[in-house]
Amino acid sequence: MAAKLLSFLLFCSHFLLQLHFSAGQSVVRAAYWSADSGFRVPDIDSTLFTHLFCAFADLDSQTNQVTISSANQARFSTFTETVQLKNPSIKTLLSIGGGKNLSTLPQKTNLGLLLQEWRAAVDKESATTGNSKLLLSAALPFRNSDYPIQAIQNSLDWINVMAYDFNSPGRSTVTGPPAALYNPGTQLSGDYGIRSWTQSGSGIPSNKLVLGLPFYGYAWRLVAANNHGFSAPASGPAVSPKGELGYGQIKNFISANRATKVYDAAVASNYCYAGTTWICYDDTESIRAKVSYVKQNGLLGYFAWHVGADDDGRTLSRAGFNRNRHISQLFILINSYVLSYDYFF
Repeated sequence: MAAKLLSFLLFCSHFLLQLHFSAGQSVVRAAYWSADSGFRVPDIDSTLFTHLFCAFADLDSQTNQVTISSANQARFSTFTETVQLKNPSIKTLLSIGGGKNLSTLPQKTNLGLLLQEWRAAVDKESATTGNSKLLLSAALPFRNSDYPIQAIQNSLDWINVMAYDFNSPGRSTVTGPPAALYNPGTQLSGDYGIRSWTQSGSGIPSNKLVLGLPFYGYAWRLVAANNHGFSAPASGPAVSPKGELGYGQIKNFISANRATKVYDAAVASNYCYAGTTWICYDDTESIRAKVSYVKQNGLLGYFAWHVGADDDGRTLSRAGFNRNRHISQLFILINSYVLSYDYFF
């Protein structure tokens, strides 16, 4: 029954998808590809990532069996082969959707039991075939609230921390950052969420956490055009029915409307406004700040939802990749000096 409760990212080859498998990870620079996005798999620049999630397979509510719709079977079956044309070392993961939020302690206990069963099956498959162990990961809420820490730590290779959707025009009558890294005075931030996972009980090691980056934002309709900061009164969504816009769409809006752009370093969020339309989103500044945070706090990496929402130039994908590479090179340089000093002393 617990299999019905959550969206899992099961890294496996049991569904005739020939998805890649591998041993332990040193870094994760990942993104989802959504079959519903209309974005073509061959158009993914897989050189910018270490892992790609193929989303979504389905879960049959009657049999608890994983299924793939007939509309997706061809694209899913060639997903790994296609993305490896540009990056032969890319690792692919099958994402199983259709889950629900876990609100009760029994549900979360069942989650722990399910993860333990899944880990046992992964270990058995590896021992039987001699292949490297399949990766097992789960996308979980941005903050821990009585989740089975020990079962998660022992069973999963990592957690995708969904550090976004904190605010939206459908839930708030004032503007707010949907994916703030910091948000003083509230618990709605990526930093608060990460600390809740690492500090609760025995805690999840930071190198098992992967920070979520949204390649989309939300548009609010301002009550007054001259009040256009955070916490400005708003009357609902703008531009689209729910206000949700991909990064490429946001850039087009900015260009077409000559919108004013603002980056707020205190929360690591970008926003723009034109007339009574106000949009909050992640741009290159906030992506770089979050990737720096990942490195500084010893997280395993980051993931993006989703590649199809980026612009045609893959601006956000490149911002994350380039920032990660720059910081890695800087750490290597610093460590080389430390080793030199150690040698001389």
